[in-house]
Amino acid sequence: MDKEMIQHLIDTALAQRKYSYTPYSGFKVGAALLAQNGAVYTGCNIENAAYGPSNCAERTAIFKAVSEGMRDFLAICVVGGLEEGIQDMCPPCGVCRQVMLEFCNEDFQIILATDRENYEIHTLGELVPMGFKL
Repeated sequence: MDKEMIQHLIDTALAQRKYSYTPYSGFKVGAALLAQNGAVYTGCNIENAAYGPSNCAERTAIFKAVSEGMRDFLAICVVGGLEEGIQDMCPPCGVCRQVMLEFCNEDFQIILATDRENYEIHTLGELVPMGFKL
């Protein structure tokens, strides 16, 4: 993946944070999922007072893509932090990693960023060694 695409995904994920519904934590997360065909699916985190029904940005993007018939993915960019700003990388939670294992191979790229210039790229295999997959 070239730097232009990486920066596009970072910009898109950053923009998605404004749609986050986070009245309880104030922690806003945005995601941009790159499909094999070049389409980008977006997501944000959505909290619920009961916490269990809450949904992460990564799963929002993946479920949106799958609900529209897409099942082949190359990469996802995830950015998150308090409303005041992003201080650290925001890796996917365990549930999101498991959902990624359902639809992505071990070479799937996960871009963690704080801004356009500060990012890391990991593979799903690195973040989920010995992952559970049927």
